[in-house]
Amino acid sequence: MPSEQPPWWTRAVVYQVYPRSFQDSDGDGIGDLGGVLQRLDHLADLGVDVVWLSPVYPSPQADNGYDISDYQGVDPLFGTLEQLDELVAQLHARGMRLLMDLVVNHTSDAHPWFVESRSSPDSPKRDWYWWRPPRAGMAAGQPGAEPTNWHSFFSGPTWELDEASGEYYLHLFDRRQPDLNWENPEVRQAVYAMMRWWLDRGVDGFRMDVINLISKDVGPDGELHDGPPVPGLPYGDASSSVVCGPRIHEFLQEMHREVYGASRDRLLLVGEMPGVTVEEARLFTDPARGEVDMVFQFEHVQLDYEGSKFSPRPLRMADLKASFGRWQAGLADVGWNSLYWDNHDQPRAVSRFGDDSPRSRRDSATCLATLLHLHRGTPYVYQGEELGMANAPFTSIDDFRDVESLNHFAQAVAHGEDPRAVLAALRRMGRDNARTPVQWDSSAHAGFTTGTPWIPVNPDHAEWNAAAQREDPASVFAHHRRLVALRHDDPVVAFGDFTMLLPGHEELYAFTRSLDGDTLLVVCNLGGREHPLGELLPEAVGAGLVLGNLPEADPAVLRPWEARVLRT
Repeated sequence: MPSEQPPWWTRAVVYQVYPRSFQDSDGDGIGDLGGVLQRLDHLADLGVDVVWLSPVYPSPQADNGYDISDYQGVDPLFGTLEQLDELVAQLHARGMRLLMDLVVNHTSDAHPWFVESRSSPDSPKRDWYWWRPPRAGMAAGQPGAEPTNWHSFFSGPTWELDEASGEYYLHLFDRRQPDLNWENPEVRQAVYAMMRWWLDRGVDGFRMDVINLISKDVGPDGELHDGPPVPGLPYGDASSSVVCGPRIHEFLQEMHREVYGASRDRLLLVGEMPGVTVEEARLFTDPARGEVDMVFQFEHVQLDYEGSKFSPRPLRMADLKASFGRWQAGLADVGWNSLYWDNHDQPRAVSRFGDDSPRSRRDSATCLATLLHLHRGTPYVYQGEELGMANAPFTSIDDFRDVESLNHFAQAVAHGEDPRAVLAALRRMGRDNARTPVQWDSSAHAGFTTGTPWIPVNPDHAEWNAAAQREDPASVFAHHRRLVALRHDDPVVAFGDFTMLLPGHEELYAFTRSLDGDTLLVVCNLGGREHPLGELLPEAVGAGLVLGNLPEADPAVLRPWEARVLRT
């Protein structure tokens, strides 16, 4: 174990609550804080240390709360500020901490800051957002007159024309999510003051949404530059101008100094960073630099993209091993990894990386969980993942609720793509797969609500639910409990080094974790065939079983979707 006392979060497991879909307490069909409070015993039984709460701030809900109109309140849709205070107290009483989701790359267009900024070109808050005139020589509203050719993450251009002023404002996401101008020190100080206000209420840290986009590459005269063309679209790629921009480290170091100060050992700061590289992550997570404690990177959840998420391809196991191995090695001596398969932005792991057929669903869900939790880093469990929840059987575009999916469908069909093919990609990769209600029991609407859920419950809840799994020692839930406990109890799981084995094998994923002479050998069969373990890893045959996801059998054969944690 490290000679110095490591940060508390190195042995922690985080559970993400997407409140809209977690538990409804008032029958309106939308999950809320009252529902979260009702289900805290479930989280305590699982053994997790931290609850990451997706946004509950006041919001027009254009992007399900990631468009914030008031940073210092709770949307009545989800409850009250007093309930949030109670949640903090109840979590602390159970030995858990609260990580708030915070979005400060952009606000809602209904936020008072933006309303004031939009009121006049002479507004004192005009420069709190990115306002620009039309492209030189072109009239406002004319096709191609946008200040740059950038493509939005949610389809279409990143610029929206304000008819009143004849200028455009920047939105890297939905048009109702204007980007804050972090070049303005008043913006930064307002954000820091708000963060301190939450910490004073007892919150234990923040998960910072797309935080590496806050620094834009601005020229000496404030100009922004076109990006290279996006194939098949009339737009350009903004990445070189917005991903890990020139002042990103300066901004995050300033945030850390002004918000966390001497409290850094108690708190946790996690940065979601699309497009971040291992080399950049080492800088962001180096404790000596005082920026963030860990990053969410997207490399492994883009390996099954054929250019974009809605052009999926089969995952190649060698690619997954190379990616995970690179991140394990890159942050071995400096920084820390976030470990995840699922979150509110990703389809369900058992459907994407595993096998959600009735025969293999339980085994593949527990195999994937074992693989993830035995890596070095902090594991994140997304609500329902501990139950083996799967993708939903969406049949038409009317079944979808997510702005990203709806925008993509409209744009793709308008460009002549086959609607059936577009729907097939949405069913496989759409974010709504992660947003169907948590399946608590086999009753109507899975015990999520007494009303009509905002998005339908997966019909498989009659079989796959928490009530059915809670007392079953072979369930996905029970296996997650054992994985969480192993990380708490065995120092080699939290702190041991990582060595990849069998890097070229198409189905077996194997590695060792070692610390002070103690070694764990982890072997996972990510496929539907048996493999001769005795031939491939003879040292595994005589090793002691620490944890497995299937009943013990022939130690020389690894069955389909079997995972073993062995002490050599």
